[in-house]
Formats: sequence, structure tokens, C-alpha cells
Amino acid sequence: MPRTTIEKFEELVNEGIEAIPKGFLEKLDNVEIIVEETPTPEQLRKLKIRKGSFLFGLYEGIPQIKRWSYGQVLPDKITIFKNPIEKLAQSEKEIKEIVKNTVWHEIAHHFGMDEKRVRQAESHRIRKINL
Repeated sequence: MPRTTIEKFEELVNEGIEAIPKGFLEKLDNVEIIVEETPTPEQLRKLKIRKGSFLFGLYEGIPQIKRWSYGQVLPDKITIFKNPIEKLAQSEKEIKEIVKNTVWHEIAHHFGMDEKRVRQAESHRIRKINL
């Protein structure tokens, strides 16, 4: 299991953000993307993450499609979790790929996609990349 410094991991997250198509990046609204070492016990409980499962990222906020009379609020938050990604990855290249996919996944939630729809879109996107 490869390990990176927090600074290097943040660089990978920034590269993942930069890989998002420009049209989507321009539409991000009031959202902050941060890195944490691990999810909190409360986050794991809230999401009913089973022991032995991994949480790579988390979107917390009000998706854009549900914003009515939206203003004067703290930013939504996307958290990318360093340790679970590193624990699963077999190489630095794999860390980079998981980070990029996780950033994409959580940004999709920001735009209002539910988990099922995000996973369908991910499968489609990955198939398209591999063609």
C-alpha cells in the first residue's frame, strides 16, 4: 500500500478537479473541496458504512437541483479521504485514478445525482474512456 504526503495527496485532488470538464467546473456553486485523513466515526455511522468497507469521499450540502431561495449559507463540502484510498490502492498510479474518480463522483452529487445515477454515469464514463 503506497503512502503519500498530505501535500502530494492534495495535489492529486487538484489534478482530479482539473480533469473535470470545464463546463461542469464553471457551474460549481458554493462548494469547497477538502482533504481529510479519514472519515469521522459519525460520518461512517450516518452513512451506515460497514466495518471493512471504505469511504473515499463525501458530499455534504444541498445539491444544486434542490436549492430554492438559496443564499447566505456556508459552502457545501466535498471531502476526499486520504487513508482509505491509500489502503486500497496498489500503486501511486492507482491512487491518482481513485482520487480522480472520487472527485468526479462527489461533484456529481453536488449537481444532484443520487448514488444509483452516479454509479451508472461512472460506468458509462469509464467504458467510454476504455474504448
